[in-house]
Amino acid sequence: MKKTAIIPLRKNSKGIPGKNKKKMLGRPLFSWVLGEAIFSELDEVYVFTDDHEIIEYIKREYSWSPKVKTLLRNDENASDTASTESAMLEFAEQIQNDFDILCLLQATSPMTSAADINAVLGEILINKKESALTVVNTHRFIWNSDGTPSNYDVFNRPRRQDFEGLLIENGAVYATTKEAFLKSKNRVSDSIGLVKMPEESLVEIDSLSDWEIVEKLLADRQKKRKVHQRINYLVLDVDGVFTDGCVYYDKEGELAKKFDMRDGMGLEILRQNQVEVVVMTSENSELVAQRMKKLQIKQTFLGVKDKFSFLTHFLSERNSSFGAVAYAGDDVNDLANICSVGWSFTPSDATDVVKANADYVLTHASGAGAIREICEILLKYNKRYEGI
Repeated sequence: MKKTAIIPLRKNSKGIPGKNKKKMLGRPLFSWVLGEAIFSELDEVYVFTDDHEIIEYIKREYSWSPKVKTLLRNDENASDTASTESAMLEFAEQIQNDFDILCLLQATSPMTSAADINAVLGEILINKKESALTVVNTHRFIWNSDGTPSNYDVFNRPRRQDFEGLLIENGAVYATTKEAFLKSKNRVSDSIGLVKMPEESLVEIDSLSDWEIVEKLLADRQKKRKVHQRINYLVLDVDGVFTDGCVYYDKEGELAKKFDMRDGMGLEILRQNQVEVVVMTSENSELVAQRMKKLQIKQTFLGVKDKFSFLTHFLSERNSSFGAVAYAGDDVNDLANICSVGWSFTPSDATDVVKANADYVLTHASGAGAIREICEILLKYNKRYEGI
């Protein structure tokens, strides 16, 4: 069965301007659910939006994934008053109903994982439901507006561990068969399966305070998933790690960057001890390309904006995991990787938010021995891990 997902995005957002493109842990908000969708059991994932900037970004950043596609949403179905169902119906018409299961993913639910998506699909494929959605089991006591309790007896208040609670939609994932959708014109109908997600996924992003809460929850989740094992890859940012973050320009453009020669020897020693060095930078710099060629770093990737998705793809191709990675970065676009890898490092002069989230704040500054310090730490760590 062909499993197709839609991620509807609107260009304009009233609560938080530009919400879908705003950086959460250094990535555009929509990137979190899109990245999980790529590595789920979905066959294709459409970003359905009226924002041409998002469409161009996706075509550029996700060209490595054949699953990811974009479609332009009409203005009428991208207005404040348009329903999600109207967007789904327009989408289905545009792709000529070429799906067996239609999955709705919401960008405002960045806590969604590939496992959550697969579980919802499983309700249809395995449990033979017509549709399914994600819920949260909350143990809160609910009251009616007339002053009466909705879900408990005030004279027999249950303990939390004895209270079944309520199942509440969290708006993260929905799925429906084509037949049920075309008949009901609704995201769920007929027999409906339920998939539980963690309670923290219930927070909705409607204000900047909501944003801060969800970003903290997301960072904590990524850190809890960390696995410490032998380090097989050292992934490095360039500006602010290899260099001091400065660049010299003349009228022709980029003129010069300063690199610490001692870093090259440290990286060579690390490679001799079976740690592969990878360079990943958001900039397209010929100077960087030349320097990495000189250092014989074959895995050099320039112009990478979504570093987390790219690193996930890189590791998947090598049947490896984030636990095998040490990462060094200095700014917000490194945050997702900083929070996720086995060991994360940042120079002593990095931005405060990165220093607050990194495992190890180096004693050396960027472009002044930071990488050499990382190399020496990793050599000692791998020897201890291997019992040498």
